[in-house]
Amino acid sequence: MNGNGKIAMITGAGSGIGRSVALAMMKEGYSVVLAGRRQDALDETATLGASYGVPTLAVSTDLADPIAVHRLFEKTKERFGRLDILFNNAGTNAPPINLEDITFEQWQTVLGANLTAAFLCTQETFKIMKDQNPRGGRIINNGSISAQTPRPNSAPYTATKHAITGLTKSTSLDGRKYDIACGQIDIGNAATNMTQKMSTGVLQANLTVAAEPTMDVSNVASAVVFMSSLPLDANVSTITVMATKMPLAGRG
Repeated sequence: MNGNGKIAMITGAGSGIGRSVALAMMKEGYSVVLAGRRQDALDETATLGASYGVPTLAVSTDLADPIAVHRLFEKTKERFGRLDILFNNAGTNAPPINLEDITFEQWQTVLGANLTAAFLCTQETFKIMKDQNPRGGRIINNGSISAQTPRPNSAPYTATKHAITGLTKSTSLDGRKYDIACGQIDIGNAATNMTQKMSTGVLQANLTVAAEPTMDVSNVASAVVFMSSLPLDANVSTITVMATKMPLAGRG
């Protein structure tokens, strides 16, 4: 495919949801900027999507570092001249330990990767999108099911994902004057390396351990592609894509 002329940036593009979304966007003809910590993993994603014939740019970036993020967006603008889609997906988690045992360093690491990174990328995206021609674009934030309901022993992750919902709403409002749309996708039990433990059992709200169903990660990619395809006068403000039989909808 020769491309649709649009440029998308995917953070956390070296594995899991980020890689799946990046490949789906390439398949749809987007030129894609791949951002994340490991250059080798980003390069592998680019190689996996090479058959789609669209330009890619893989940039190893500490997304919690404002200087590094600024350089990422400078390189994006130098290479492509504009940006149409940002998928704020990069993130991490703290060990599933008691709240009182979480260290300050663990808290700061999750805060940086999950929230600060999304804010910094959003800022830099605004700076590009408000001045480009045609003006505007779309930002999609990965909120996770944890933006709605926590798991036990997940305070740092849950706190940052609840905060992502606030960032999404503020971005949606503040982006209107620049024709920037912003929405959020909350994902439940997409099958990736991070969710392998679901099949063996995870701690439930009633403190029992139970296996949980998962869904193919391609379902998430399809949803992000759909959100990205809308004209800028339409927006999916929030969407939940989850394994049908996961226990979220029931009482704990």
